Amino acid sequence: MTTDTSTSTIASFHLVRYGGRGAMKHMAFDRPLLRRPGGPLFWRLLGTGRGRSMSLGADLRRWALFAVWRRESDLEEFLRDSPIAARWRTESAEHWQTRLAPLASRGAWGGRDPFGGVPARDDGGPGPVAVLTRASIRPGRLVAFYRSVPPVEELLRRQDGCLASVGMGEWPLARQATFSLWRDRSAVRDFAYRGHAHRRVIERVRARDWYAEELFARFVPYASEGRWDGRDPLG
Repeated sequence: MTTDTSTSTIASFHLVRYGGRGAMKHMAFDRPLLRRPGGPLFWRLLGTGRGRSMSLGADLRRWALFAVWRRESDLEEFLRDSPIAARWRTESAEHWQTRLAPLASRGAWGGRDPFGGVPARDDGGPGPVAVLTRASIRPGRLVAFYRSVPPVEELLRRQDGCLASVGMGEWPLARQATFSLWRDRSAVRDFAYRGHAHRRVIERVRARDWYAEELFARFVPYASEGRWDGRDPLG
């Protein structure tokens, strides 16, 4: 797929690991900077789990930013001029980021469509696919949800088509998300529809109304740099 992003809405995902737990303070300090004029159309700062999917364990040294931009030049300006990006370069122990061309999305995040109704592009063709999922879990469904996580994590570990995955949260326990990279579209389909553990969870979600809100989005990751657990999974 040839992706022309010069004037199109794009997204970016940034995963940053710091050397100490003092990194937690950046979650508060970065928010006013992201709200400045010219910043992203939509953004979420997210803590990360220790596993590949949504789990109760938190990695207090690693944080993520998901952002949507009016055009690629806005992201370029952020990476060049923002004190947030400058700190990533100078203070992080490890930093990885990718640029994302939206293919399709459904659902909402905080009551809105992060992509502003941007029409779906074509199917993306061959090559890697990025997937973002997030959900607000109803309080009465939290126990059932977290009991369902270990079999899905085990399934992810066995998926050779999954290049990398991280579980994230914007609010402890109840607002969870995952970002994952896949070899191609067929690998995503195999996990979603052929994996018994994942399929069973989806059936329970629908039948028992676990989520108050959810979002599923798919992207072409067309550029990346840095290291995620010591390597670039798209390299």
